[in-house]
Amino acid sequence: MFKGKLSLRVVLIFAGAAIIFAVFIPVTALMMSGDSKEMAALANQTSRPIPVATVVPDGPGVDKPMPEILEMLGPFSEDRNLKDLPYIAPTKKDDEDKIFRRHILPQTKSPLPSDPVQKSRKTNQPEAMPTPLATFAGMSSGQACGGCLPPDTDGDVGPNNYIQSVNSSFKIFNKSGAQLLAPTTYNSFFSALGTSTPCGNQNDGDGVVFYDHLADRWIISDFAFPGNFATNYQCIGVSKAGDPVTGGWWLYAMQIDPANPTWLGDYPKFGMWPDAYYMSVNLFDGPTSAFEGVRVYALPRTAMINGTGSPNPGAVTFALTPATLGDAYSLVPASFRNGNAPPAGRPEYFMAVNSSTNAGTVENQVFTWKFHADFMTPANSTFGLGTAHTPDGTVTVAGFVDAFSATSTLLVPQNGTTRTLDTLGDKLMYPLIYQNLGGVESIYATQTVNNNQGGTGPTAIRWYQFNTTANTIPATPTQQQTYNNAADGLWRWMPSINVDRQGNMMIGYAASSGTAEPSIRYAGRLAGDPINTLAQGEAVMQTGAGHQTHSSGHWGDYSTMFVDPTDGCTFWHTNEYYSATSSAAWNTRIGNFKFPGCTTTSLQKAPFDFDNDGKTDISIFRPGSGDWWYLRSFDGGNRAFQFGTSTDKLV
Repeated sequence: MFKGKLSLRVVLIFAGAAIIFAVFIPVTALMMSGDSKEMAALANQTSRPIPVATVVPDGPGVDKPMPEILEMLGPFSEDRNLKDLPYIAPTKKDDEDKIFRRHILPQTKSPLPSDPVQKSRKTNQPEAMPTPLATFAGMSSGQACGGCLPPDTDGDVGPNNYIQSVNSSFKIFNKSGAQLLAPTTYNSFFSALGTSTPCGNQNDGDGVVFYDHLADRWIISDFAFPGNFATNYQCIGVSKAGDPVTGGWWLYAMQIDPANPTWLGDYPKFGMWPDAYYMSVNLFDGPTSAFEGVRVYALPRTAMINGTGSPNPGAVTFALTPATLGDAYSLVPASFRNGNAPPAGRPEYFMAVNSSTNAGTVENQVFTWKFHADFMTPANSTFGLGTAHTPDGTVTVAGFVDAFSATSTLLVPQNGTTRTLDTLGDKLMYPLIYQNLGGVESIYATQTVNNNQGGTGPTAIRWYQFNTTANTIPATPTQQQTYNNAADGLWRWMPSINVDRQGNMMIGYAASSGTAEPSIRYAGRLAGDPINTLAQGEAVMQTGAGHQTHSSGHWGDYSTMFVDPTDGCTFWHTNEYYSATSSAAWNTRIGNFKFPGCTTTSLQKAPFDFDNDGKTDISIFRPGSGDWWYLRSFDGGNRAFQFGTSTDKLV
């Protein structure tokens, strides 16, 4: 579109902003991106790098933590059609992945009383959970990794595609379930990174895929390390366009903790926020399995989208020690998908619960940290309060018991076998969802808890809604419930939660018992239903036809629920089940469903939205220097990128 001339429409917008920009002080640029025609000139931009250093020092007498800036190797450009990538086998591993926990079992049983669980209460409304619109087969163990455990089931939906990730591989579908890209190993996908880091050929699982609806981009990530844990990396791919098969990718590799190369970044979880991609990992020393704390990261979203930040973009990161965390770990960052964008300057939220030192402990706290990332002046970045990164706030919730016993996390029974399954019942589950509906801001979270009926279960789904309007952290939840479908005897676990554009909520999860094979179910509520209830009841997405007999009991380690960005109404869930009894030959399923009262809307990108927050940015072009300056609506800052030449003329 831009060939030395600018349209009259653009000139009029720029002319009205000229006075504002006359007083701007030039600053180091961060590149913004989008797929609208107005953004086409980004392909020719130049970059001004984010500084790379070990530690950003504080000023004299300033009592605040010091963020680190971690170098991200890249970008490496992968321009091949993903169908043309050479096949590189997944990293050979034992049947089961090593499980890292905050506290090592066995533990003592708490003398405190049992969980005062609030059972699901029947309402006068009939149960009306919608049945699936469609379901189709996801990847199986044989297609993905040849017998690994657990599957690490994950996926997200975009305008035209669904991408599913499981242990060691991912697959791309159209939204009808047709295959667009056969199962592709992470080793194949990241092979362009070469062998200078483990990302090139030693990818090892915990894969994550999510869609950035503000920029029409896909993000695919997993961790990589050699068998001796000598060095540990997070591998990250960001698509260059909305088409994940043919549009090309920018590839990055980031060492988890350069000062401690043997520390593994386990259970990485991501949050999509307008100013950055946020990530958290649990730190364990690979050789000893010792828990070393948690590290949180703000990844430079804009630079990664555009393949800039030359020579390398930097991530702003903080480390939290075990002493700082107490009994908490597995911090989950919030993701924004529908509703209004977070207000300008709103920090990212991370949340966690305690992983009890003693089994049976009644917990009643959800911890909340705020992450303010400043890529221009990294020393201004903060995480939590003070040098100890104390939570910015703690929400008091109804008491719950983490879903493990004094000797095991394998609690969930199965039909026809004495083998039990892992609950992962000591953490909040991914994703953590932020929504802004008409100025009312909420965060939705879910976890598995132990009903503790005689100290043995069944496990149930605990969910929360927290009101965070005006950047506050509430003292108590807006809503909360421990859902067990009126104590029907099923064990429910491995949940994931989301909300549609109207505030209607669904949770997908696994369900099993001593007389029922593990299956995939979901339950939900309408925004107007009585509070603290999943009043629409429960539906089955996939009935299991077998169970797992492997002695490890590993299941999950997670599932996902996301909402279609094209209508803001359709929920997409993926989870694990077995089509036949076996040791580790798991299956996965992908399904979608919606509440019939949710009206479809087209969520279009705003014109001239350079910072991808859904709002038009005031912009001006300076032909003399070839710089395009704009006022970033997200935080009020000004940015620039370069295109064109001094001979260009406004017309």
